[in-house]
Amino acid sequence: MTRVILVRHGQSTYNIEHRIQGRLDHSTLTEVGQTTARQVATVLDGISFDAIYSSPLQRARQTAETIAAELAKRDSKAIPVQFVENLREIDLPLWEGMLRDEVQTQFAEDYRCWKQRPHELKMLVETDGETREHFPVLALREQAKAFWEDLLNRHQNGTVLVVAHNGINRCLLSIALGIDASAYHSIQQSNCGVSVLNFAGGLNDTVQLESMNLTHHVGDKFPNPRPGHRGPRLLLVRHGETEWNRNGQFQGQIDVPLNENGKAQAQKAADFLKEVEIDAAVSSSMLRPKETAEIILQHHPQIELKLHDGLREISHGLWEGKFEAEIEQEFPGMLTQWQQSPETVQMPEGENLQDVWRRAIAAWRQVVEAAEPNTTTLVVGHDAINKAILCHLFGLGPEHFWNFKQGNGAITVIDYPKGADGPPVLEASNITSHFGSGVLDKTAAGAL
Repeated sequence: MTRVILVRHGQSTYNIEHRIQGRLDHSTLTEVGQTTARQVATVLDGISFDAIYSSPLQRARQTAETIAAELAKRDSKAIPVQFVENLREIDLPLWEGMLRDEVQTQFAEDYRCWKQRPHELKMLVETDGETREHFPVLALREQAKAFWEDLLNRHQNGTVLVVAHNGINRCLLSIALGIDASAYHSIQQSNCGVSVLNFAGGLNDTVQLESMNLTHHVGDKFPNPRPGHRGPRLLLVRHGETEWNRNGQFQGQIDVPLNENGKAQAQKAADFLKEVEIDAAVSSSMLRPKETAEIILQHHPQIELKLHDGLREISHGLWEGKFEAEIEQEFPGMLTQWQQSPETVQMPEGENLQDVWRRAIAAWRQVVEAAEPNTTTLVVGHDAINKAILCHLFGLGPEHFWNFKQGNGAITVIDYPKGADGPPVLEASNITSHFGSGVLDKTAAGAL
């Protein structure tokens, strides 16, 4: 496995001025940006890196060099920062340096296209006296693909730190996970936010988003809603650990309760969300998510927990109650098929992922449509259900099932800034920092 920890640069002077930065290299880190870069190094303490790559633009360069210098204080092996052209920010030549309000006024139609159909945005630019069409997002995706191909060729089974920008980070994530260019604005990247990707091999092999846009180290539990946000926010939580999770025993729709560690995880999630205003709560009707939700809602006694059968875990049929060795003995080859091509597996006397997709997405739509504008709804589900929901946000099918990790007691933040019928925004994914585990998810990796 190759692990890549992806970081956006710290706050820059253009960020606070609300200017379009793009590839313009006038912007530098603010004092806040320098401080948060040091905080990134603190949360990465204990992780050994084989390489550090950065965009050459000042704001990313300063962030990467600050992180590298801080890490060197804690480790006798200093890692030099390598600057890579393919990590430069999106190229917006007609807008760079302008205030965002100026762009909205002077390029109103193009700006609407940028916000609604970013992959279709086109700019006419002159190169060597010739006018050509430039599609910023599509060009950036090609750049991201080239970066991944080079990195994965160089660092098989290594751990790499990458420091870059909002736009290129979005494209790096979307290219790795198979997300379409139209979802460019559906991936949030905060200043000094940290994401973790695990590659089984190359880009055509399994890629897992372990976590995305973690910001607890800079003082934010998760990102605040964007300006102009009018839609609902949903906090998607996986239930706490069960003894079967810990032992690697398939539970599916067998109603296994939380173990003591699972109850402690739910309590830590409750403490993490204590000061967050929650307006509604929905849980799978099974015992382990219901227990998790009830513990979280101890700090929100006015909220009535609603149960939804559509959020129940996948039915593993005859696999339920069994360990992997038993499944392999009774159903030779099926477990490998599940791990490599999950969308092709029909669980014996159980469900397939197409069944899970249909009911999970239907349940999710009901929850989202019931949520009022400017409210926060807690939704507690299961591993397979949450994975299906996350794939659905980006129009991904069951073949992408393994792309999104969901740890026991982890919290994922999803906004619908334009309302239930508008595009969703994944603000942060698989937050487990409330367990004191830094940026890595160290919860049980057992069976569903």
